[in-house]
Amino acid sequence: MSQIPSYMQNLRKESVVQSVINRLTDAIKSGELKPGDKVPPEIELAEALGVARSSLREAIKILSYLGVLESKRSEGTFICSGFSESMIDPMVYGILLNQDSFENLMELREMTEVGMMRLAIDHHSEEELQELEELLVEMERAVETEDDPVETFFRADESFHDKIAEMGKNPMADKINRVVRSLTYNMRFRTVSIMINEGRAEELIETHRQLMEAIREKDTHDLSNKVRFSYYEEELTETTGQDT
Repeated sequence: MSQIPSYMQNLRKESVVQSVINRLTDAIKSGELKPGDKVPPEIELAEALGVARSSLREAIKILSYLGVLESKRSEGTFICSGFSESMIDPMVYGILLNQDSFENLMELREMTEVGMMRLAIDHHSEEELQELEELLVEMERAVETEDDPVETFFRADESFHDKIAEMGKNPMADKINRVVRSLTYNMRFRTVSIMINEGRAEELIETHRQLMEAIREKDTHDLSNKVRFSYYEEELTETTGQDT
């Protein structure tokens, strides 16, 4: 008789659903279950773990929502292969529900942007640098030619940072970066609007130009200051109502 995998041994303690989740997660971590593997049939797994099938179904439902498992009609349940957007959802909700998270979010934003810059420095192409140049021109043109340039400028700003993320050639890092940027969308739009309306658009453009040149010159020196836009301090004071 073949040895029963450790993740299929009877569960007796903890919340039943959480125990099933923990057992399957541990099996993935240890390599007992690998991406693409089929999970044993529901009746077999429930019996091996000593849990009700309803508890097992609930655990599978949660892991499927988190992007860890996927159910295929008439085939069964499988360990997902690769990264899923839904894996980010719990982190997003955690940040949104944490009312004291502003400073932490700003630190996370800086950390992810510095990381994306490092990847872009290592993996960019000349064609991608040219695309960054063109986006800088769009920003300049918006300020020079439009009566209300904020929307156009901000779209170019978004595309500029999305391009830097793409240049890193790391889809997982790109997705995490996009989540962080989506969480700061309203704040960033408001700040860009304030600076442009105060006649400080050139400061924004110059900051982006410095990022582009750091990638071109493969310059990793002082990246934190390059990505920490000059208006972070103002935004922090305005949002929290505290001195920084």
